[in-house]
Amino acid sequence: MGEQVNVGIVGCGAISGAYTTTIGRLPGLRLAAVADLDGARAEAVAVANGARALSAAELVADPGVDVVLNLTVPAAHAGVALAAIAAGKDVYGEKPLAATKAEALQVMRAAEAAGVRLGCAPDTVLGTGVQTARRHVDDGLIGMPIAATAVMVTPGHERWHPNPDFYYAPGGGPLLDMGPYYITALIHLLGPVSRVIGAAGHARPERTIASGPRAGTTIPVTVDTHVTGILIHDSGALSTLVMSFDAAATRAVPIEVHGEKASLIVPDPNTFDGEVLVHPIDGTWQPLPTLAGYRNASRGYGLADLTATPPGQLPRASAPLALHVLDIMESLLTSTTTAQTIPITTTCARPEPVPLT
Repeated sequence: MGEQVNVGIVGCGAISGAYTTTIGRLPGLRLAAVADLDGARAEAVAVANGARALSAAELVADPGVDVVLNLTVPAAHAGVALAAIAAGKDVYGEKPLAATKAEALQVMRAAEAAGVRLGCAPDTVLGTGVQTARRHVDDGLIGMPIAATAVMVTPGHERWHPNPDFYYAPGGGPLLDMGPYYITALIHLLGPVSRVIGAAGHARPERTIASGPRAGTTIPVTVDTHVTGILIHDSGALSTLVMSFDAAATRAVPIEVHGEKASLIVPDPNTFDGEVLVHPIDGTWQPLPTLAGYRNASRGYGLADLTATPPGQLPRASAPLALHVLDIMESLLTSTTTAQTIPITTTCARPEPVPLT
């Protein structure tokens, strides 16, 4: 990285602590300002990190902010991004890129017209776990990839999150919340997707918050909380996806990739590292050496990658990738209500691999 980049955070909720820790330890980034609808929360984060607490409007207009880190709830992603772009700022946001594909396209077109850089989480796939698995796939260890499975099962975020309402409202649910980690990893491993087929349901009409000052409060469930689907990749590989807020637990590994020569276990894509295992046709499971990815990475490495990307090049956690992931998820949900195979109208290149760094 070159000159230090000044970061302004909009949204000081639960995830912001992970980002401020990363910003504090990467010499190319400096936290300049923070904003939140809860002024007291913004002030606390500012004091803890030697930053200024501003309103969102003040932050995006501030000449001392180079890039806006958008950590708001999904429904606010597009509005905050568009305001920052209009002020000439680069933007990196939490997933998804926007609440809908239409909004995401609006944000991308605005960024292109303004000549600013736009990136989006997840950046977990840039760590040594997924990147090492990708390196082994690219090197031909498993032969031609044939299929993959991706499984995320949890009884629900209300068990730990003090304000889980948005997880169970339109724009929420297990697919839109957790799907980006798994689908982004599958694109890194197997490339873009051309068609999807999905089915979904929900087990309970309401949830009870289990922690924080609202513990015991009941909230309605207005989205499907168990989603399953098939992703048909351009390459012909088939990925089976299961995303659930309805079940107690699973012993399934997060991701498996199956090829003509071997099968591969990929670590949890919601983390940055983990062991990669291979099982040749005539062999047993064995660990593989770490060959790629950012070592000791954490949330915010995608932001650092964006700020270090030369002009004219796409960052690895790019807007086209995030749009493609959002299109896949939105199309899967459409398929759950229409019982049809849905073509994906967007695409993206596989992001550049991360060398062992």
